[in-house]
Amino acid sequence: MWYHFHISKFGIRRILSVVISAAICFAIESPAKAQIADTCTIAGSMVPADSIALSDADSTLWLSKIPPISPYALPYSVSGTSHDWHRLWINTSVLSSAFVGTLLVLECLPEDATSWNRAELQEVPLFERWYNHVVKKGPEWDHDKIIFNYVLHPYAGAAYFMGARTCGFNFWQSMLYGTIVSTVGWEFGIEAFMERPSIQDLFITPLAGSMLGEGFYCAKRWIVDHDYRLLGSPVLGTIVAFLVDPLNEFTGLFLGNPARKAAHAKSATEKTLTGKSASLIPTLTPRYKGLTFVATF
Repeated sequence: MWYHFHISKFGIRRILSVVISAAICFAIESPAKAQIADTCTIAGSMVPADSIALSDADSTLWLSKIPPISPYALPYSVSGTSHDWHRLWINTSVLSSAFVGTLLVLECLPEDATSWNRAELQEVPLFERWYNHVVKKGPEWDHDKIIFNYVLHPYAGAAYFMGARTCGFNFWQSMLYGTIVSTVGWEFGIEAFMERPSIQDLFITPLAGSMLGEGFYCAKRWIVDHDYRLLGSPVLGTIVAFLVDPLNEFTGLFLGNPARKAAHAKSATEKTLTGKSASLIPTLTPRYKGLTFVATF
């Protein structure tokens, strides 16, 4: 419960006149001359107030400096967006590098694990293999082990999906991103150098991956809402966050993690709302001088 009292030598009539005057000023003042405070908090960042004093010509430049809002700081929505294109391109670059590294690992696995014909791989040049697999022969029904087709591929699709979902893209946009990554980037891209594209993987990876990915997204939102804690443990919460969103949690180690910042901000807000505090603050304006008493119970 929060109480706000004014103590001043001026009476209630003076207080009301100040409030009404302030409301009129905020309603009619020109954006080009707005000077609210030394700093202003926007999207979780402190922005100088002089950057708020905008003309129409400067508004686009000012808005471009506001960092994207993490979707974990917003209410859950299937269709809502808060695009962070910069982080999405970084995620795409990391995935591209991971694809190449994964291909090298798969190439070291025994032939019965991947169903690759190693004799053919050694005899046919790299790009000729890709042409044969994609253009001449096309996709086929593969015979990989069940764990690859129906466990690891959906999980990979969920990771691709989360690569966009955590960057503020909605469910359908994230599904499209995951589809492009899994088909163009992997099936018809890196893996096509080694084998023909898989018919079931073309559907299972993006579709099952998106369904699983939305579940991962809800799970991570729950973790963020609890300040990256699971069963009261920050270690367990961090581990699960990495499992459900490996791409963004990995890049967050080097570039900062907006989801973790949103988690800490929510935790601090809850502590403020549930805590007990009181303060007496001097209030000075050109027309009003007094004290503001703020109490939280």
